[in-house]
Amino acid sequence: MSTQNTFQGKYDGRSNEGSKRALLVIDVQNEYFTGLLPVCYPQNTLPNVFMAIKEAKKSNIPVVIIQHTLVTPNAKAFIRESEGWELLDEIKNISYDHYIEKNFPSSFVGTDLEEWLRANDIDTLVISGYMTQFCCDTTARYAYHLGFNVEFLSDATATLAFENKAGKVSAEELHRAILIVQASRFSNVMSTQEWIDTILANI
Repeated sequence: MSTQNTFQGKYDGRSNEGSKRALLVIDVQNEYFTGLLPVCYPQNTLPNVFMAIKEAKKSNIPVVIIQHTLVTPNAKAFIRESEGWELLDEIKNISYDHYIEKNFPSSFVGTDLEEWLRANDIDTLVISGYMTQFCCDTTARYAYHLGFNVEFLSDATATLAFENKAGKVSAEELHRAILIVQASRFSNVMSTQEWIDTILANI
């Protein structure tokens, strides 16, 4: 008779109190809305991204806009200057504190993100944008390994169903699994409203 063990780990970061945050707005580009990779779960995440941006600005939390560019041969998406590569118009029109163009899932690799964060004494990163399991997850893990605290917005990130030679997974299953893994070690996972409540409670 087999038994099933359930890992009970949880995020082991420091207290939110006294943290200096930056909101990362990752890859809010046309490709994920009108392009080749339309995200579908959770639905209606974009308003939450903008709600987080609005609160960040009200609370003097720096906003970092991140844009993905693929430079691999025969790339079909995220080609610089293509329509799918462009940031959403609503993102283009906001003011931000720092901009990064990246070529890898991690927002740190090949960019000046860590240098900029250290120079501004930021110790906590807030993850929003797309997609949950690629650039959001990878950036959160990388940040954790560099010693940053991480807050992962569960309803301001999203994905779509995937299928490849390893199998297939629904968007809902994929999103939920990533959040569970993030919360087990790397990030404090919360909804956008929970995050805003945390900010307001510490003012």
